[in-house]
Amino acid sequence: MAEPTTSDAGAGPPAPRTSPLAHLADRMRAAAVTGARGVTLAEWPFVTMVNLRVDPASEAAVRIEKTLGAPLPRQCGHTTASGPHTLVWLGPDEWLVLSHADGTAVAGELGEALAGDPGSVVDVSANRTTLELSGPAARQVLEKGCPLDLHPRAHGPGRAVSTTVGPVAVLLWQVDDAPTYRLFPRSSFADYLARWLIDAMAEYRGPEVP
Repeated sequence: MAEPTTSDAGAGPPAPRTSPLAHLADRMRAAAVTGARGVTLAEWPFVTMVNLRVDPASEAAVRIEKTLGAPLPRQCGHTTASGPHTLVWLGPDEWLVLSHADGTAVAGELGEALAGDPGSVVDVSANRTTLELSGPAARQVLEKGCPLDLHPRAHGPGRAVSTTVGPVAVLLWQVDDAPTYRLFPRSSFADYLARWLIDAMAEYRGPEVP
């Protein structure tokens, strides 16, 4: 048996995972506003995200839908869900699978369903993090820097689209009519976006200007 090398002998247990916004957790909690103009911000770290590409008219797509237990959304902004999975439309042949299940397992099952047919399955969980913005004033906070029409007549629960908030590109998903939004920025831009949102939330601590 080979002798352990110096680096092997000195290696301890692997370092615990650290989310992109762990250093801002206290600031996000402190930024929370309560009451009629309330809004809260929190990170949901380590959400499983799998990028899926496949021809939606193919037999492989049918197998993938059976594996996920939900149809692939076919229109911009649409989502579908089943069990731990939510499927988000990214393009005519591209989706993001968000899941509470293990990323390796989800990617493995989808890869088996693809079965060598044209397409791709890639675990991109480390590429983004998740911010949740919720409360009566959440829409107004986003409207300070998002070009979308977020009024309920145009954007409601279940809608998910690619857009920008401030200068940061995000996938924006409205979860419910509280309203609660989940934003998926690239991990490298998450710090900037979180600080931008904290700053945008600050005015709701004071009384509403008539």
